[in-house]
Order: sequence, then C-alpha cells, then structure tokens
Amino acid sequence: MLHLDDAQVRALLPAPAKQVALMRETLLALADGSASVTPKSQVVHEEGGFANAMPAAWPERGLLGIKWVTVTPSNRERGREMIGGLMVLSAADGSTRATMDAAELTAQRTAAVTGASLALDDRPVVFLGTGVQARSHACVLEALGRGPLTVWGRRPEALEELTAWCAEHTPGLSLRTTTDRAAALDGAGVVVSGLPIGLTGQALRPGEVAADATLLPIDYASVAGAEISRTGTVVADDPEQFEALRPLKHGADYPAATGATGDLLREGRPEGLVVVQNLGSGLGDLVLADAVARAAGA
Repeated sequence: MLHLDDAQVRALLPAPAKQVALMRETLLALADGSASVTPKSQVVHEEGGFANAMPAAWPERGLLGIKWVTVTPSNRERGREMIGGLMVLSAADGSTRATMDAAELTAQRTAAVTGASLALDDRPVVFLGTGVQARSHACVLEALGRGPLTVWGRRPEALEELTAWCAEHTPGLSLRTTTDRAAALDGAGVVVSGLPIGLTGQALRPGEVAADATLLPIDYASVAGAEISRTGTVVADDPEQFEALRPLKHGADYPAATGATGDLLREGRPEGLVVVQNLGSGLGDLVLADAVARAAGA
C-alpha cells in the first residue's frame, strides 16, 4: 500500500492555481449536494486541542476517503507543527488505495479554498496573522495575481521571517507588512484572518472594516466574531456542518449561515458585509488527495 509523507505530498500537489480551480469545483459540489459529507466528528485531547474525523464521498467522480486531523497547540512549545493527521483514500471496491500525511494537505487545501472564494471580491487582500497559513495563502495569491498582500502581525520578528520567506518562495507577490492593525484594515476590501482558533480580544468591531468588506476567517470566530457577523451575510462551505459546529466553535449567539459559499460563487455576492465561514470540508481534502495519489501513480 502506498503511503506518502508530507514532503512527498508537497511535491506532488498540483500548482496553486490548479488547487484553487479544484476547490471551486468542490465548493459548488457542496452547494448542490452532489457530494456526500457529514459534519466533523470531534474529540478533545488537550486544552485548546482537538482531533476531527472527516469522511467524504463524491460518487460521480468515484472518490471516497476520510481525513483524521489533529490540532495540538502545545506543539508550538516543542517546536513541532500544530496540525497533523492522516488521509486515507479508498478505491471503488472499498480497498485502501493510498494513505498520506495530512498536515501539508490541510494547509494547502485551506489556502486554496480561500483562493476560490476570492472570486467573490476583487479588492486588495489583508491577512491577519503570520503563521503557516500566511505562507500558503501568499503562494495562492501570487498564483492568482492578487497582490499586493498586506500582512498584519503582532511581532516584528515574525513579519521579518515572513518577508524573507516570501522573497524566496513568492517573489512575484508584492508584500506589505505592519504591526499596526488599524492601518492594515484601513480601506481593506478583503480580510483573511488566520489567528489561533479560540483567541480572545481580537474580534473585529463594526466600523473597523468597510461596511461592505468580505471577511474570510480561517480561525472560526477569533476575528469575525458574532457582533460584526450579525451586521452582514454569513455563508459557509458546508452549511449543515457549520450549523452543527456553530454553538460549540462560534457561540450560540453567532448568526446561522444563510447559504453555501458555492451558492455565491454561482449566483454572485450580495451587497454589504459578507462573512465566508469555510470551516474545512473533508471533500476538499479528498479532491486534493486524489490529485496527489494520481500524480504518484495510485
């Protein structure tokens, strides 16, 4: 049986622009119901840490698989990656087609889904945070020609490290960095937030961003909290999953999603503030894992 580690997955993943195209197809399939997915099953294994089981199937494409993903905040203190896990791909007869490490797959899928959602708004992008997702998003934005990218971070040294990384890996992307959040958000059209999940004290308040901004949080409600989200339209990659997780992950007072991200990609963006809560569907991981497995000859 074929197993691919994160380095092999990284090498075999499609180019960022292709990943974005695949995630657009995934978001449309989630919206029209042609794929079979269930809300994430979750267990807690440390304070602030959790693990999810994410099964998915896309019958018309012959795709079946499950991702087991772990989020371990204490790994930061050990100098290890916070996100890990395993992807299992099944063949049409139910046998195991391939397995692969899930950390790189998760990081790339998250950024690619953001990239697909950027079709809703062509204004400049601000990214809040300097972690691994800032880097994967930089790759996607360069591939889409969506610069300049403004990145806000609390630590100057983290911004310097990101600047050096982007100079080497995304030289075609115009990058601006700042420790002044208000300055980063001033006039921002699209705000992607990648702060630690569950972080308090960083939620946006009405008036901090444009009244018609597009918010693309990958940190649940750390930035796009209930107060500002109630002033606009909320959609999600998988509204059923979002509703199942909303009380736990976002709070009981967080507004429900009125539709799917794929609905807006198909029908157009409504006026006013739009919050796109793409929580991460196992279908996106499955589609990218299939592309990786095909590239490996499986």
